[in-house]
Amino acid sequence: MFLWSLAALTLVAARWIDPPTTAVHVERRVQAWIHHKPYRERYKFVPLNQISPDLQHAVIAAEDGRFYEHHGFDWHQIQIDAQGDMEGGRVRGASTLTQQLVKNLFFGTGRSILRKGVESTLVPVAELVLGKRRILELYLNVVEWGPNIYGAEAACRAYYGTPARSVGREQAARLAAILPAPLRRRPERMNRYSGLILERMREMGW
Repeated sequence: MFLWSLAALTLVAARWIDPPTTAVHVERRVQAWIHHKPYRERYKFVPLNQISPDLQHAVIAAEDGRFYEHHGFDWHQIQIDAQGDMEGGRVRGASTLTQQLVKNLFFGTGRSILRKGVESTLVPVAELVLGKRRILELYLNVVEWGPNIYGAEAACRAYYGTPARSVGREQAARLAAILPAPLRRRPERMNRYSGLILERMREMGW
């Protein structure tokens, strides 16, 4: 209960204070230390208005198309995925940006039923105290975008040598395409998936 309260208070503070680190950052730092590998973290928090609208839209289209419609859980997508799973089909995944943010901040990349349960109790808190704009701003700034690369500013500079505010539409789609597996994927290889993201953006009016 104490740890949950601490996490909830951290979310309240995150409404005004940019997080200096996250559970994922710490996890990667520890992994590098255990395997005696060099670690140089690239992480710079920037305001949402300094992140290209194209990149904002690409990430929403790729990761959480109903971001502005749900309250932390996309029950519509969950139902679709459950049906696809029962029928043996490939499912897209229903984890929302809010869920991913909570996981990034507090739980790292591990998976467990217990972690999922605690995460589900923090998601409504995040939605309530942060609001959509701040959730999106936090997510875009802390999410892992490659080895030791965290956030939109670091990703745009690492992959394209440009600040996040200047990244173009196709580049944005390619960056969004690597988010499901940032340690394995590279933007230049994401031709097919980035094309699908661009199509989703057009369908959403962006």
